[in-house]
Amino acid sequence: MKQIFIILFVIFFIYPKGYSQNMIRGIVLEESTKGTFTPIMGATAFWLGTNEGTQSDTSGVFKLSYPQQNVALDSSRKYLIIRYLGYTSDTIEIKNDDKISVILAQEANHSLQEIEVTERINSTFLNSLEPLNTKTMSEKELFKAACCNLSESFETNPSVDVNFADAVSGAKQIQMLGLSGIYTQLSNENLPGTRGLAANYGLGYIPGSWIESIQVTKGAGSVANGYESIAGQINVELKKTDISMKLGERLFLNTYANDFGRLEANANYTQKISPKWATTLLLHGNGQSMKIDQNKDNFLDIPLGYQVNGINRWKYDNNKGFMVQFGIKALKDYRLGGEMNFDESKDKLSKNIYGLGINTERLEAFTKIGYVFPQKKYKSIGFMASALSHKTDNYFGQTVYNANQESIYANLIYQSIIDNTQHKFRTGLSFLLDNYDEKLAQIGYNPLKLNLKRTEIVPGAFMEYTWLASSKFTFVAGLRADYHNLYGVFFTPRIHAKYDATENTQIRISAGRGQRTANMLAENMGILARSRQVNILNLNSTQNYPSQAEIGWNYGMSISQDFRLNYKKGNVTLDYYRTDFQNQVVVDYDKSPQQINFYNLNGLSFSNSVQVELNYEIIKRLDIRVAYRLYDVQTTYHGLLLQRPLIAQNRAFINLAYSSKNNWKFDYTLTWNGTKRIPNTQSNPLAYKNDAYSPDYFVMNAQISKSFGNQMKKWLDLYIGVENIGDFRQQDLIIASSDPFGSYFDTSLIWGPIVGRMVYVGARFKIK
Repeated sequence: MKQIFIILFVIFFIYPKGYSQNMIRGIVLEESTKGTFTPIMGATAFWLGTNEGTQSDTSGVFKLSYPQQNVALDSSRKYLIIRYLGYTSDTIEIKNDDKISVILAQEANHSLQEIEVTERINSTFLNSLEPLNTKTMSEKELFKAACCNLSESFETNPSVDVNFADAVSGAKQIQMLGLSGIYTQLSNENLPGTRGLAANYGLGYIPGSWIESIQVTKGAGSVANGYESIAGQINVELKKTDISMKLGERLFLNTYANDFGRLEANANYTQKISPKWATTLLLHGNGQSMKIDQNKDNFLDIPLGYQVNGINRWKYDNNKGFMVQFGIKALKDYRLGGEMNFDESKDKLSKNIYGLGINTERLEAFTKIGYVFPQKKYKSIGFMASALSHKTDNYFGQTVYNANQESIYANLIYQSIIDNTQHKFRTGLSFLLDNYDEKLAQIGYNPLKLNLKRTEIVPGAFMEYTWLASSKFTFVAGLRADYHNLYGVFFTPRIHAKYDATENTQIRISAGRGQRTANMLAENMGILARSRQVNILNLNSTQNYPSQAEIGWNYGMSISQDFRLNYKKGNVTLDYYRTDFQNQVVVDYDKSPQQINFYNLNGLSFSNSVQVELNYEIIKRLDIRVAYRLYDVQTTYHGLLLQRPLIAQNRAFINLAYSSKNNWKFDYTLTWNGTKRIPNTQSNPLAYKNDAYSPDYFVMNAQISKSFGNQMKKWLDLYIGVENIGDFRQQDLIIASSDPFGSYFDTSLIWGPIVGRMVYVGARFKIK
């Protein structure tokens, strides 16, 4: 398979020229009063006298095959009609040139009267023009649930699972394609996001009210975004000055409260300072003050604590193609958990009362600079950079873990065309610096001291070529090379292809390589909240970092079919993805229930994922989403090929969403999770043994909301919801909870919900 991949890559990457003689290419523009030109997306271009047509893309560019003949005119003369709502249509005679530019003029009286929108935009959609299998979750999708933070934004997405990492810290982690979230590249506006020391808690660092949209890409991502994507990529777009103004959100407020004692408040404010300058301020605060112990094991199910978080971003746009964005982010996150009667002022690091404390401070700065050539909208150059300082001080019982991370990232991208818009490319240079300093001290049972230090310096270069072979076939080939100061050269080849078998049938394939450095403690911090002995093998003898980078190959195929049934639109998607690890840092819970072992893979490790998803409008304004997913995920543990633990092989999902004419919204989600393998505990005493597999279970969530006012002036949204309506929860969260300093204490074997039924209320308010 790898040889076939390389051959295809070389053929399509080195041979960029296509068969363009039968294509007309053009760009549709509008001219401003200042004489500048702006591309028009969605303009319709079609041949006079035929049904053959297309639409312009985000750059205003379109391509269209020449017709066999013009039925309305002599076949020796070909006329192309360009239309866009609010502009005067243009009819052009096409002669021998295969490239044209069209400038549309606004109609003399183009003010629109009252109209009725009959086609609704889906809350989650797949871009039919993109060869990557990327689904975009809009704000409309996020409003189906409370979405207090990013970890709670995937409740209505069947492709992404979110689970608790352990029973005491409150940390949540995602899974995609059957693999831990560390193999999915998480980015914020294409800048590095939840990675490194933030891997365990970072999903809670992005409040839901800050999110404008989320793009979920399955399989290998673009080489322009780096080399770390193995299972996929999740990119979060936050509220920006231009987006907030378009949405009528000069001021946006959100409040939330639930019956577990969680309170939350968010404020987004955007101000246009001048025609060229604008700024946005995003603020967030939450707190958990009520002690919850539903299973009566004397441990807090949800840690107490608070988080304060803020972003101030600025934008400069000279309206001539040059734009600058920059900003700063700051966060403080404090969590306190453990036994119900734990008092930090008296019992910290006590050997009698178990407690945990997590104190994180994070500071980031970022900038983006871009220039689009005014007369050549297909050509642009952009630069983005970020700097990060992340400090976390933690204790779990008598284990102390303190860590610092300092990172710098930069990416320079240039994109243009080769001869015509049928051949596009983007190329650039990147730089990544990560400096880690981790200290672990475990006293009492299984004493241990570790000092993990490393500095990673990774300069890189990439090239990505897109071939629009025809109106039906698109091929993307990318290659990047990075030099890692610890692991040498990384080569990252990736390909993507999309073929429109029919007007409503799209087939996508992808293949590619990814590599990353494992952060063993930070990515598995829950292991510190138990008494297991930590054994880290295969380390570099001097600096205590993994001796090899993790390397995985991902291959996938997706088929999407649009249809109409009873005049209602729908879509069915079937996809299959496989990931093969060439090297991996294995986290072994199975060898002994009193140990946690880290070592390099010696054998097979793979993941197979099959998912089918149906979206359909049953009746007017009532949408249904149904999905079923099957995983086969296996890894070699101490010489045995075993199913990966705590992953459901089967999962089914139903989401119903109804919107009334008078702005009531009703959302209901039912998820079925199949059985999960539980790591081996058979050598424990009988009272501390778990079954080999968990039971299957259902989780139901529902929300009702009512909107008041005008979306573009003043708007108020009140909502009430219930999570885990059936009140199902895992009872045996902690092994040996009565003896937290003994050899059998374990908080890591979480296969189901930690808390039961929860009721919440909230309000969203915005003003233009």
